Amino acid sequence: MLREIVLDTETTGLDAVNGDRLIELGCVELVNRVPTGHEFHRFLNPETRDVHPDAMRIHGISTEFLRDKPFFRDVWPEFLAFIGNAPLVIHNAPFDLGFLNMEFERVGQSAIDPARVTDTLQLARRKHPAGPNSLDALCKRYGIDNSKRTKHGAIMDSLLLAEVYVELLGERQATLSLMSSNNVGQGSRTVSATGRTRVRQRTVTLAPRLHPSDEAKHAVFVATLGPEARWRKYR
Repeated sequence: MLREIVLDTETTGLDAVNGDRLIELGCVELVNRVPTGHEFHRFLNPETRDVHPDAMRIHGISTEFLRDKPFFRDVWPEFLAFIGNAPLVIHNAPFDLGFLNMEFERVGQSAIDPARVTDTLQLARRKHPAGPNSLDALCKRYGIDNSKRTKHGAIMDSLLLAEVYVELLGERQATLSLMSSNNVGQGSRTVSATGRTRVRQRTVTLAPRLHPSDEAKHAVFVATLGPEARWRKYR
């Protein structure tokens, strides 16, 4: 079972080193590249830092809205418990990791290792070197409905990124075929969100597809292969 976490953040501004803070964390769990419905989403109080007007125009989150929200120091244990040891999937990972690791430094915790992160922006640049490779552009390229994304938002962007990620890996068609039931005939297979295959038993036995004359011809052929022929083990 492959468990991954798609992650996005929103911030007061662009400069984590000089005091800008996290104000929203959004995570979506994937198992075998399929969203499970398990999510982690928190707005965060940036303490003494106000949301920059330019940032607010992007995500629509105001300083006043965040006044009664929890501090990062209050939610980080729950966040780490949610992500566990799973690989992280982030678009433009250095930006989000910079803010996350600055917050972890403030609470005396170890930084997230960049080695566990897949940067979908880098994936997109390799696959589509001519760009553009913003999240909106990739949604348009792959026909993903982002009409509800009127503003940036950590949980909405994580859900969209999860779809983009599968497309970037070229696994969309495989995922769709595995997740849908094949209703043609009996004994079809479906795949659950955990990736385990469930096989339905046939209620009606299939009619034989070999004529007795075909079986006789095959027996004659096997006899010419000698006593060590593998076919003899199945007769």
